[in-house]
Amino acid sequence: MCEYSSRQLSVFDHPREECGIFAVYGVDDAAPEIYNGLFSLQHRGQEGAGIVVSDGEKIRSQKGSGLVSEVFTPDKLGRLKGHLGIGHARYSTTGANKTQNIQPLVVECSDGIWAVAHNGNLTNAGRLRRMYQDAGAIFQTSTDSEVLVHLISDPHYRLRPRRVERALGELKGAFSFLIMKKDCIMGARDRRGFKPLSIGRLGDAWFLSSETSSFGFNGAEHVRDVEPGELVVIDSSGLASHRFAERADSLSQCVFEMIYFARPDSRVFGRNVHSVRMEYGALLAREHPVEADIVIAVPDSGNSAALGYARESGIPLDFGFIRNHYIGRTFIMPKAQDRASGVDMKLAVLPEVVKDKRVVVVDDSIVRGTTARRRVAALRSSGAKEVHMRISCPPICHPCYYGIDLPDRGELIAAQKSIPEIAEYIGADSIGYLSMESLKVPFDDHGDYCDACFSGDYSVTMETDSGKDALEKNL
Repeated sequence: MCEYSSRQLSVFDHPREECGIFAVYGVDDAAPEIYNGLFSLQHRGQEGAGIVVSDGEKIRSQKGSGLVSEVFTPDKLGRLKGHLGIGHARYSTTGANKTQNIQPLVVECSDGIWAVAHNGNLTNAGRLRRMYQDAGAIFQTSTDSEVLVHLISDPHYRLRPRRVERALGELKGAFSFLIMKKDCIMGARDRRGFKPLSIGRLGDAWFLSSETSSFGFNGAEHVRDVEPGELVVIDSSGLASHRFAERADSLSQCVFEMIYFARPDSRVFGRNVHSVRMEYGALLAREHPVEADIVIAVPDSGNSAALGYARESGIPLDFGFIRNHYIGRTFIMPKAQDRASGVDMKLAVLPEVVKDKRVVVVDDSIVRGTTARRRVAALRSSGAKEVHMRISCPPICHPCYYGIDLPDRGELIAAQKSIPEIAEYIGADSIGYLSMESLKVPFDDHGDYCDACFSGDYSVTMETDSGKDALEKNL
């Protein structure tokens, strides 16, 4: 999750992760299962985590700032007794320690306790929030997720059949939601399918997760994805499907899941992420060939595309960068100087690999260009003869309103400079981006992916409300 302002993050040079959500129903001890699920989704959010469980009568909650392994000690997990529950790995970029915003949100309504976890960004949250505030409602957080809680507890919906479906139907924008009561869990995706949410099963136990890779940690098998516009309800009767909105004729599945966000061993929107990234690398090699001695990846999200580039081009793949996995994500460090230092510590160059070589560097994206510039300089100082950057997505020229925390257009290097100017700025001998035409080549359903950050073609309008307080996006 992150605030709309991104001015404090001037050194950050990649899209920022989304949140990860995970749920389970029908196990003897839900908390360890949710812990495993969140641990496997840690790449989607590292600023905070929360777990809410129920034994059918009592609901118990634990959340805090930090990594999953830091928030949940064995003693804390041991106190979370229940056979069903939901969890959330939170992402925030401001460095502010806003514990009240860590999810799942737990609230008490007239008909009992509800818990909610969210990945996405509601484009009409400001208007709905103002409507409830004007009516006297009090909000405890600055996240847009709390709007759903007020809709669910609204007498207009609470006293009518299918209240959750009706409440979800009021929301616009991008979302995957987990919703929990003491005796059931629910999962929902917006009608355009921006965010992934998958269903897993192990015997009589059911799982819901942002990514299918997390099912392997629990031994579950991927059954299917939650459909756009669908609400699934899991209780003692099993899984039931409900429709709260008609599936859009053309979906807007986030293509950045394939480029960067998801783990390579996940199936997202029905496709293996590693295979798609490999194909992007091969397409990049066809579009932007160059005479070179080695191909290296910017680890880890550039690994698969670099392998595809190397295989297609015939240029050997080698390890030019070594990543220090014990350095935290640079963009969650609160001070700019700490983040700049973290970038230097995160990747080390192997001089023996790059010295006197013509090097092709494959990365997933460039946002501001600051980190790419550092890495090119590091390769030069280690003796690289030539450095050719290859990026496995088109130039990012527009902000995202649907759950990727990209900066304002004025801070996006591709919106301000031509491609030759970008190459000059980062110090590369050449730079090549994947074309818009190649972006959707791996997919049969070419029109079902959101490319707004590249094209500026927004499928859902961001509603404005000049009187609203700043809300956080649940990335």
